[in-house]
Amino acid sequence: MEHVFLNVLNIVLPVLICAGVGYGLAVARAPFDNKVIGGIVSKVGYPTLIISHLSATKIQIATFLDMMAAAALAIASFGVLGFLALRLLRWPVRAFLTPLMHGNVGNIGLPVTLLALGDAGMAYTMAFVVVMLVSIFTVGMWIPAGEFSARKLATSPIIYAVVIALTLMATGSALPQPIAKSFDILGGLSIPLMLLTLGHTLATLRTGSLGRAVVLTGLHLVLAAGIATTLVWLFGFTGVERGALILCCLMPSSVATYLFIDQHVPEYGPEVAGYIMVSTLTTILVLPLALAYWI
Repeated sequence: MEHVFLNVLNIVLPVLICAGVGYGLAVARAPFDNKVIGGIVSKVGYPTLIISHLSATKIQIATFLDMMAAAALAIASFGVLGFLALRLLRWPVRAFLTPLMHGNVGNIGLPVTLLALGDAGMAYTMAFVVVMLVSIFTVGMWIPAGEFSARKLATSPIIYAVVIALTLMATGSALPQPIAKSFDILGGLSIPLMLLTLGHTLATLRTGSLGRAVVLTGLHLVLAAGIATTLVWLFGFTGVERGALILCCLMPSSVATYLFIDQHVPEYGPEVAGYIMVSTLTTILVLPLALAYWI
């Protein structure tokens, strides 16, 4: 048992250390522009990481597409069940549904699955990340804003990166070596920058009352366990695919969702920030238990 927890600690601790560095930069008031770094990651880092990693990883495209379908069903399930729970609690849907639906699969999920499940695990997690990012920057924006914008979807670099990556996977083709090397370097920026941004953002969030944060965190974990179990059974996932899906469902609330809440329903911003903080800290306990006893 001690050996199992030591292995789990070796997986989780590097992620916490990197996020801790970002937290330290915020405490030290070092120059750090979240918007600039976020733009670099979303417009350059994520697309090049998707193309370079998926084109070089030997996984079946059918299983990858299955994981994308499972991710879409997971997000939809969180959305429907979360909507019903918020209605039952009589809490504002516009404020809390977006962070309840969208997990931090990019910042935490990618490094954890890479360390725990290897390159294949990270590749399957990317399928989840792709769907999650598309949902965050479409549905995740539309719910708090109360409006629909197709332009955001059509102009997302991630959409085109996925099309290129799937084409390369389906045809067994490879990028020209200079381009592949360039994409490896640019894509390699993503994970460290995401973890630094996560830590920095957590240090600068204005948190309010944590009562709702605790309830929402508990609700998310219950939903995550049920949704992950159902989808693993539904798709017949085993091995790496199963582990990646479970980890993705257990991810805490995405930090990116706070920006939309703060912009459109700012009166609930501190409470959403509290939920993000509590769910992220809870993950420190949940992930080792899930890796040791479930995955």
